[in-house]
Amino acid sequence: MESVLSLDDGRWSRPAEELCPQPTRDEREDTFQFVGLRQPSPPPILAQVQQEFTPIPPSKVADPRPGPAKPSEDGLPSSSSYQHVHVPVSLMQDFLRLARANTEKNLETCGVLAGLLKNRAFHITTLIVPKQESTSDSCQTLNEEEIFEVQDKLSLFPLGWIHTHPSQTCFMSSVDLHTHYSYQIMLPEAIAIVVAPTDESCPHGIFHLSDPSGVSVIRNCQQRGFHPHEEPSDGSPIYEHCSHVYMNSKLNFNVVDLR
Repeated sequence: MESVLSLDDGRWSRPAEELCPQPTRDEREDTFQFVGLRQPSPPPILAQVQQEFTPIPPSKVADPRPGPAKPSEDGLPSSSSYQHVHVPVSLMQDFLRLARANTEKNLETCGVLAGLLKNRAFHITTLIVPKQESTSDSCQTLNEEEIFEVQDKLSLFPLGWIHTHPSQTCFMSSVDLHTHYSYQIMLPEAIAIVVAPTDESCPHGIFHLSDPSGVSVIRNCQQRGFHPHEEPSDGSPIYEHCSHVYMNSKLNFNVVDLR
């Protein structure tokens, strides 16, 4: 499968919704515990390594305008909707620090988001940073078995992935869409976080494929590398902002840096 920071300038201390359309924040106190849950892991994050370092315009690789988040009924998950995914508020800022060396060289950085299920909600508790090779617009993991070992040892669900766009805007490229497909078919709630420190209007976004339209487009696409996709026949976007994600200020997480 294909694909999977700038210094803090003060923007991260502002509420996420002021930066770009974001999920609502769950202010309720929640007590988290580790539970013994085991799930199969999706294919590791892979990307074609490009030889040229010229950033590829979003219009050449995917529709850069994700659809808006779909509201849930009464703000609660139902049997026909996604379970909530709780994301630590400091996750993006801490990932920026971990990726700083690569970002200063205009290289992408990727990581795997893993966590637990408690009270019918997923909680991201671990950020796994694998060994990797990167260019300005791609990232390829190495020794993927190490990722699976961590998830298996801690009994973690693979809840998605995170990566940087060091010199591009905040969007999902065609390679990103194919990468995320491997996560979303394993777990419908899986999320993709893009961190774009040079995008002043939207320095980060939390996305997923629209379902069923976007999922169907990627499932039926046999192309590889960077390429445009046709829009779904029903007019919906291929991918969209997540409506089932909550930024949780009380949720802590661990970092497993395998580099």
